Amino acid sequence: MASQIEQLARGASWGAFAQATELKNRILFVILALLVYRLGTYIPIPGIDPHIWEDIFSKKGGGVLDMFNLFSGGALQRMTIFALNIMPYISASIIVQLATSLFPALETLKKEGEAGRMKINQYTRYLTVLLATVQAYGLAVGLEHLQGSTGMSAVIDPGLFFRISTIITVVGGTVFLMWLGEQITARGIGNGISLIIFAGIVANLPRALGTFFELGREGRFNFIELLTIVALIAAVIIFIVFMERANRRVVVQYPKRQVGNKLFKGDTNYMPLKLNMSGVIPPIFASSLLLLPLTVVGFAGAEAGEWVQTIQRYLQHGQPTYMILYGALIAFFCFFYTAVVFNPTENADILKRNGGFIPGIRPGKNTADYLDFVVTRITTLGATYLVFICLLPEMLISGYGLPFYLGGTSLLIVVSVTMDTVGQVHSHLVAHQYEGLLKKTRLGGKLSK
Repeated sequence: MASQIEQLARGASWGAFAQATELKNRILFVILALLVYRLGTYIPIPGIDPHIWEDIFSKKGGGVLDMFNLFSGGALQRMTIFALNIMPYISASIIVQLATSLFPALETLKKEGEAGRMKINQYTRYLTVLLATVQAYGLAVGLEHLQGSTGMSAVIDPGLFFRISTIITVVGGTVFLMWLGEQITARGIGNGISLIIFAGIVANLPRALGTFFELGREGRFNFIELLTIVALIAAVIIFIVFMERANRRVVVQYPKRQVGNKLFKGDTNYMPLKLNMSGVIPPIFASSLLLLPLTVVGFAGAEAGEWVQTIQRYLQHGQPTYMILYGALIAFFCFFYTAVVFNPTENADILKRNGGFIPGIRPGKNTADYLDFVVTRITTLGATYLVFICLLPEMLISGYGLPFYLGGTSLLIVVSVTMDTVGQVHSHLVAHQYEGLLKKTRLGGKLSK
């Protein structure tokens, strides 16, 4: 009997140790994968003169270039194999998701379960390669036409061979990151694509903070202003955490049910509706769309017409026109993306099929109208929150010259990804505790026998 107890206890302990080891292995895999990613951001594209490109980037920087450089973790500024980073995959995912809601064939495929999801993921990968190829070709052609202060091109030997090699190198880097992100999601903790972007932003935060404090040392602002800005950034982070956790809980009741000879009493549950369903998609889309003219002007240089120069002048950071358009685009994409990810009619039908209903609201169309009304109200608050978070750092960047990495979009990504990853780690720990309790229960049952 004693040997049996010892064997069962040893089995329970080994199960708990194995579960903890699995979590450690997942975290270690994520760390190693992100180290590989950071290593790739320092491998240059063949045929580029790094000194001339650094000179060109310092002059052409700003606008969407800084946005892409932010998401690439500095790979674009160093012109490495990960210059496009994972952005083509994100664009392809959004396009496929929008197409799923617009085309009935794709929507039917989405409802087919795991097989349909794998097919849609395959379409996303194909579209990623196509978008990356087009962008890599544009990057190669643009590099050939850019000249530094000395009048020399950043490309050592322009021509067809350079374009082909650049396309193969950059597209290969993007496809590798897409695969690496999927591996992190499957074998690690958290969303792999989000963690790759997160790692790129965090890797440049020390340099951004150094620039920030260097500006204070140079006298750009006094000690009181320095403390005020630091406190304001901390308050913004706390506010982001609060708003990202905020949700509207819609009460859902289930009536009494009789299954065979058993009568199950009614239950009350909640449908949590996040205040910000669209995440960081609206700021990313708004920034890319609004700052694209500035990038075209930056590459065109003296060849740009007068009207293009006028657009550049009014769309600079800190200009009232830029602020108004930026806020309007964020609000628009917030409502648009929320409409894509949440369908009130579909959710109302799911409640009706499962026998659930919202107290005081009839099932069917009335429930769909009520859910649409609630989602519209909370999306209005969510859009206001996103506009405020993104415009406040823009004012600080414009007024005090703060680094771009301290902007609203970067803070949103860092905080959101951190919260999601910590939440998944917590879920693994809870599952580990439940498994330990179940093993102890089984042990107690066997001992009683």
